[in-house]
Amino acid sequence: MASQSTPSAFARQLAEIAWHAGEIILSHYAAGVETRRKEDHSPVTAADEEAETFILARLKVLAPDEAVIAEEEVSAGHLRQIGARFFLVDPLDGTKEFISRNGEFTVNIAEIVEGKPVRGVVHAPEIERLFFGEALSGAYEAFAPPGGAPDFGEAKRIQVRSTPKDGMVAVASRSHRDAKTDEYLAKFKVREFVSAGSSLKFCLVAAGEADIYPRTGRTMEWDTAAGHAVLAAAGGSVRQLEGGPFLYGKAERGFDNPFFVARGSD
Repeated sequence: MASQSTPSAFARQLAEIAWHAGEIILSHYAAGVETRRKEDHSPVTAADEEAETFILARLKVLAPDEAVIAEEEVSAGHLRQIGARFFLVDPLDGTKEFISRNGEFTVNIAEIVEGKPVRGVVHAPEIERLFFGEALSGAYEAFAPPGGAPDFGEAKRIQVRSTPKDGMVAVASRSHRDAKTDEYLAKFKVREFVSAGSSLKFCLVAAGEADIYPRTGRTMEWDTAAGHAVLAAAGGSVRQLEGGPFLYGKAERGFDNPFFVARGSD
């Protein structure tokens, strides 16, 4: 379990960047959403692009020597060379949730060191929840209302819970739950299923509101890294379904992920 120290200034700065990006996204959310299709047929909006431009500019100032792998840049064919330390950014995770206006979309920023997510921020601006975590100081949630920066002095520490004796709460993708997911969960005593969009699923486990989140569909590294960092800082784990380590920086496979399971207590 992580130590009881306070979050670093660097982690708070990453959280502030995500919060400001959330303000950009909410301005588009209020004005109405116009959707286009990328080459892979996934949806993209001006909110994705403007939020990513903002995040990239701020990260360049905060950590000028670290490469950034960001979803919309990669989609446009701009793939940067990475070293042992780099950032993964999804400026608007859950674009389908954004378009359908259910509020379950997030801003994801993660820092990777030697394949492991050491810091991460997941900000859900519409539901005013901002999660951040780092390996050495634990995981936190800050109330993040629009129009005023979050008060990090009031951030509450979060951590995973022990598996309830009466059964797990399993969280599944609102847009991508499938028969393989249900088949995997049949191995466990599950008393309740909760649906959620975007990387919020990791954060529900990290906050002790759920116990397990398996994913058997395709995901990209920028979809999972920030939530993985928060969950790991809260005492949880993310592993491949067969139990192997779940690592980042897989440039040789286009930064896509194997299937995985996120857990609170093992």
